[in-house]
Amino acid sequence: MGTAVATLQREQDDIVRAPATGPLVVQGGPGTGKTVVALHRVAYLLFSSERIAERGVLVLGPNHTFLQYISQVLPALGETAVVSTTVDDLLPGLAVERAESRAVAEIKGREIWLEVMRRHVDTLLPSDGGLSLRFDGETHDIGAAQVERLLAAARTDTRSLREVRDRAVERVLDLLVDAVADRHAETLAGMEEGLEDILAGVDRSLARRDDRGVASGDTGVDVDGQLSDADVERLRERVTLDPDARRQLLAWWPIPDLGAEFRRMTRDADHLRRVAPELDDAEIASVTGEPEGRSSSDIPLLDALRAALDASPRAADQGEFLAERAADDPDWVYGHVVVDEAQELSPMQWAMVLRRAGGRSMTAVGDIDQVEAAHPHTTWDALLTPVLGNRWETSALTICYRTPREVMALTGPVLEAAGSSNVPPTAVRSSGVAPWARETQEAHLAACVVETVAGLRDRHPDGSVGVVVPERRRAALAATVARELGEGVPVLSATGAKGLEWDAVLVVDPDGISSEPRGWNGLYVALTRCTQELGQLLVRPRDSQD
Repeated sequence: MGTAVATLQREQDDIVRAPATGPLVVQGGPGTGKTVVALHRVAYLLFSSERIAERGVLVLGPNHTFLQYISQVLPALGETAVVSTTVDDLLPGLAVERAESRAVAEIKGREIWLEVMRRHVDTLLPSDGGLSLRFDGETHDIGAAQVERLLAAARTDTRSLREVRDRAVERVLDLLVDAVADRHAETLAGMEEGLEDILAGVDRSLARRDDRGVASGDTGVDVDGQLSDADVERLRERVTLDPDARRQLLAWWPIPDLGAEFRRMTRDADHLRRVAPELDDAEIASVTGEPEGRSSSDIPLLDALRAALDASPRAADQGEFLAERAADDPDWVYGHVVVDEAQELSPMQWAMVLRRAGGRSMTAVGDIDQVEAAHPHTTWDALLTPVLGNRWETSALTICYRTPREVMALTGPVLEAAGSSNVPPTAVRSSGVAPWARETQEAHLAACVVETVAGLRDRHPDGSVGVVVPERRRAALAATVARELGEGVPVLSATGAKGLEWDAVLVVDPDGISSEPRGWNGLYVALTRCTQELGQLLVRPRDSQD
């Protein structure tokens, strides 16, 4: 641990050792060591905090490549109480089954769904009005006023629906016990009226003398027809265990099914219109018209609904290690949560993370200027305030250790076009190689890419070369490069290249990248992947070609 932390720079080390008392958001541009800082912070907190070590740390990464990386790094630091996964895989047993459009992902990611969930849960409460229950062949009425008071309390209760329902059902059972006891007392009182005359005559006889000629002090009027405390407890046990009573209460207030309620909320347009007035008709049609199967944005909605309903069974306390037990329990609350590429999470995904962060203890690292997610936010404040409020702190990594100064000098106008007000990180090294650009015609593009990549490989024989292209060109150019040059040169979109680096990078059709959704952010990513040399291949518009 000491050796690992000793390799960090001052601003990185300050973040690693920062107090873990609430949300900490670390803004860091390309090459500032965000992931390294996050993983060292995991190790440091487990080493220094008994509270965090007892509950473990959840590390959320952007993809499975990241997870493979940290599975190698964290054990090297001597830590084991760590669950590493993606947000999509955070719910045990639920996986993403299909892709979705950016438009629908943006709608489902909005923070309004937290309030939509509350309204949906309100529709699952029973109707106001009296309640009639049968027990031992007799009908007993629970007054409308009593039921209304129960439901009014339920509507203002902040606990899960199952907890609210269980409490209400127990109260109704109490009322049923009282009703049965009152009916029993009334019956006994009626029987006593007929017995009192007989007992009075017997009492007069006993008062004269018993069989031995001794007067007795016992009288029949000592029987008052009331149930003793022991009788009431026995009655309560009978009512509580009575299957007919339980069936009647289940019919009055059914236990909701998570899958059925999720389908109702996302497939029933009329119902969604009632509980989500914030959505217009076109947005409701987009949500309810989705194909079957779970999408990425469905996972946080399912988690929010699951938490509101308390619809998941508690996981068994099994597993040799804390991490095994935590990973199998959807309700596990961790000592600390670390999120890498945090700018990509939607507000609903952030709410999902917050449920698992004990004491709101979490560290989020990312670069808001490299965001490519569907949500519209361009600042941390706009992204996080709806979920976290104002109770979070920020820190910044300002030094770029990867990208050369020559390349970082190109990024200012790109960030401005992306709508960013951030200053690019300061590069501390120079490669001595000036970035360059050349043009080609559309018809010659594939051949030009192969020729240019071959030249980069010749100039960097012991290094690595990567190619970043618009998504629409990726498949064709990847096939061409692999066929002509072998499998050693990856051809990726800006999204696929995020977090990666090569000695030399060729950015193909930068105008095509910038025209994609979040395209200027994507171009910022593409331009900052190299450690030595950056080249750009511009595609001449068709109307300007010879």
